[in-house]
This record gives sequence, structure tokens and C-alpha cells, in this order.
Amino acid sequence: MRIALSGATDLAGFRAQARMLLAQEVPPEQVVWETPEEGTIDLFGDAPAAVPDPGVAGAARGSVGAGGPPAARVATVPASFLGLCEEVVLHADPQRFALLYRLLWRLVHEPGLRHDPLDPGMMQAAQMAQAVRRDMHKMKAFVRFRTVHDGEAGDEPLHVAWFEPEHHIARAVAPWFARRFTQMRWALLTPEVSVQWRLQGGQGTLHFGPGGQRADAPPPDAGEQLWLTYYRSIFNPARLKLKAMQKEMPRKYWHNLPEAHLIAPLAAQAELRSQAMIDTEPTTPQRRIPKAVAPGNPQRSLAADRIGSLGELKDATLRCRECPIGEFATQSVPGAGPLGARLMFVGEQPGDQEDLQGLPFVGPAGHLFDRALQALGLPREQIFVSNAVKHFKFELRGKRRIHKTPSQQEAAACSHWLEDEIALVQPQALVALGATAGRALLGRAVPVLANRGQWLARDDGLRVLITLHPSALLRMPPEDKEAAFAAFIEDLRQTLPLFA
Repeated sequence: MRIALSGATDLAGFRAQARMLLAQEVPPEQVVWETPEEGTIDLFGDAPAAVPDPGVAGAARGSVGAGGPPAARVATVPASFLGLCEEVVLHADPQRFALLYRLLWRLVHEPGLRHDPLDPGMMQAAQMAQAVRRDMHKMKAFVRFRTVHDGEAGDEPLHVAWFEPEHHIARAVAPWFARRFTQMRWALLTPEVSVQWRLQGGQGTLHFGPGGQRADAPPPDAGEQLWLTYYRSIFNPARLKLKAMQKEMPRKYWHNLPEAHLIAPLAAQAELRSQAMIDTEPTTPQRRIPKAVAPGNPQRSLAADRIGSLGELKDATLRCRECPIGEFATQSVPGAGPLGARLMFVGEQPGDQEDLQGLPFVGPAGHLFDRALQALGLPREQIFVSNAVKHFKFELRGKRRIHKTPSQQEAAACSHWLEDEIALVQPQALVALGATAGRALLGRAVPVLANRGQWLARDDGLRVLITLHPSALLRMPPEDKEAAFAAFIEDLRQTLPLFA
């Protein structure tokens, strides 16, 4: 019995025909599978043995026997087998459909097969699926687009790439490129099929056409030269491992990679460049500023010197190493605002954005703080904003710097800087944003929730209004944020008489 499929990856047609063959109890040796591209696929003929290798496609999952005649055997197979079929049909082996039908036949007639991970047929199919997956991964990694100005979409260029996959994966990988380059017009040429992503009215659609030739791809452009310059600059000769590189970037892909011709000269110079790097004197990071001492008295820190201006405070805190935080921060972040401001706000410590910009309350919590000031009609230019701790304390999680609450000892080490600021600004009142600020201003623990909205007095007579830190509002559940923000504004409203 000869079975003709509509295409090289016609999984739906294979499933439909397989249901019919199983219903009629047609054994694998009596079936010849054919596709338009590959012709006859006969597992038991004189064709060469299947070559293992990996892949992925898409098809509905369920019972293979669904839809068969009522009197026929219902063929139910594991869902994992259907996933295996989705990948194996993308393999270039001309006997893949014959292999899959043979395994399907055996799963129906040999129930123990599904529990045999070492069966040669199942292992061969698994290796073919793995080869397809690997080919798809390499296609995503090694496609290089070049720009063509075809004039079809005005000034929007068309980006064209040529790739030669080992297996029938172009249609299966196309949706990944569509998601990856959604706002870019692009075309992907392969010997088997061409894929184009067309944009119209802000929406994109995939279009498939006949395959092409390498000569159809555009020549090198200026963007490619920029890529080669970048590739040279990131090449690290000290980490060169040719065998590992060739395993991840096999030579069969090199003729389509513009950077491939750089590999040999860069590898040849690697040893000399590595030795030059070793011989180069080490550099000291600019932000690692040693602890400063007063001239003529190496035992006395500049922290003990009298601060006469905000500029001097910035310089002194930049060199401060009275606690470990300052050594790792980008810079110190003293307060900002006019001297003589009637009201001074004190938070906990700078955040990531504050550390980078050197200004207090410019990150997400600062934006929320500005909203509250606008709701009250308080211009930020008329108030002074600072923090109890002058450096950003964080811990690294991957590439992100995550805020970490300073300890009491670290906040205490910074307390004299805060007192210097208060002496310079001479505010009429203070606002403590959070528990760390409350302890720094009052010299004792202050339960924020129990005292929020209340005025407390310092030893020097200055009044301190207790409320939440804006970052606490950002961490609340979405359904509670509006009410919490309104309560925060009501707390701050008590400062308005200062500006009457």
C-alpha cells in the first residue's frame, strides 16, 4: 500500500493515514510512504540506514485511534509519543515516516514497548528528535541578517538572511523569529523554503514561499562591518578553547557566518595577547577610594572635621569608610535641597538609581514621593530631602543589585553625617520616612505603624513627623495601594501649616 503525504513535514496527513492503516490492521512492512520532495520512503527497502539526530514542530495531541471505524482497534499511545512525532517528522531522514509508523504499530501491539527506554527503534527516534532540536537551536544562533532597501515600505529596510539547515525546520522556527523581530521586516532564505515577515498597520504576518539559493542573499553591508568590529573587541584570548568553540559552532556553519574568517587570526594571536594582558599593570577601579585621614593626624578620620557646606559633606561622605557599605557603592548620596528649607524629609538609604545618579529619591520610590508632594501642592524645590545612610547597600542577584536594609551599626556610623546636614539646613521640622529614619532622628526605635501621622520631639526640640517610606507603598498588594497612598498623603498633610 502506497501512502502519499502532502509535504515533507505533513504530520497531520501522517496521523490521518496511520489511523486508517491501524484500523485496517495493515502491518508496517506492507506500507510505502511517499512525499513530493523525497519520493518513496520504504523502511524495509534498500534505502540507507537512518542517521540519528534532534528537532520540534506542532500538532494536536490526543488519541491516535480517534476517528477510526467502530469495530476497529482503538490505538491509544502515550502523549510523549505524539510529541516525539512532532519532532521526528522534521528530520531529513527519508525513512522517518516509516520508522514512526513502525513504532506506532508496535506500541499498539506490544504494550511493553512504552516502558522500554532501551528499545533500538525508540532510541533511534529519540536521537532523531534530538538532532532536530539541535538544528533549530543552531538556526536561531547562526542566522545573520543583512539590510536591503527595497523601497516597498518607504524608509523601512528589509533584513535578509541565508541559512542552510540540515533538517526541515524552517517553517517550525519561523514563529520564533517572528516573536524575536516583531517590529522588523525580514526574510529568511533556505534551500527548501523562504519565509517573510510582512508588516502592515502595526501587525505582522508570516508568508512562506519556494526555496532559494545562496546567491539570492544580499552582499555584506555596513552593519556587518560594525558586527565584526564588535566581535574583535569582545574576543578574550585568555578564555580561548577551540575544541569547545567548534563543538558549539561546528565548521559546517562557518561559510555563512561573517565572523568566521576572524577566528583563525584571532586564535593565532591569542597566546601573545594573553601574555600582554598578564604583563600589563593592574588598574584600580575609580570608585574604590581609600579611607581619608586628616593631614598630619593619620589616626583621625575626616568624619570628625566640621562640615561647612553640602559640597564638603559630599566629599567627606565619598571618602567615608566607617562602615563597609561605602567601599562597594558607586558614590555617596547626600541630601539635596535649599539650605534654610522649612521641612526636611529623611529616608532610609539610597537605592540603585540614587546610587548611579548621586541624588536622593530619584528612583521608583522617589517618583511616588513626588506624586504625594504634587497632591499636597508642595514644590520639591522648597524642601530638603536626604537619607539616614549615605551609601547604597545591596546584594547581587545575577546582574541586578537588590536593596538590602542597613544594620543598626551601619546606620549609627552614618548618624553624624545626618546631624551635619540638619545643622546646615536648620529646618523647622523633620519627617521620618520609615523605621530606619525614625531611629536615626530620635535615637531610639520607633514603631512606624503605631506612631504614623504623629509628631514626636527630638532632644534638641525639633519635631519629627513619623510615616511610612514610599517604597513600602510600592510593595503593597495592588488592591491596597490606592488607599495606602491616600493615607500617606494625609500623614504629610500635617506639615502644610509650616508653609502657611
